[in-house]
Amino acid sequence: MRLMMTFKIPTDAGNKAGAAGDIGAAIDKLIKDTGAYESYFYMKDGMRAGALFFEEADQANLTRYNEPLMQSLSAEIDIIPVLNLEDLKRGLQGQ
Repeated sequence: MRLMMTFKIPTDAGNKAGAAGDIGAAIDKLIKDTGAYESYFYMKDGMRAGALFFEEADQANLTRYNEPLMQSLSAEIDIIPVLNLEDLKRGLQGQ
């Protein structure tokens, strides 16, 4: 299933991780672990934020992605299934 993970890193936790040089390693690990094929980074609500797009067949793996990011960066995470245009068109044909 195609998923979009968005995350926000609170400013204090992000500043500490940035000063320690840990933020880049945490993001690199997340991208490697998820096999994300797209990733974007931005500011949201005054916090560091990002969005990753990846495929996942086993929902149990989501804890492998969430927990390190929450523990190391106090990240707020949302994961939702998403469709690309081809998926949407295929789904609408069944109506």
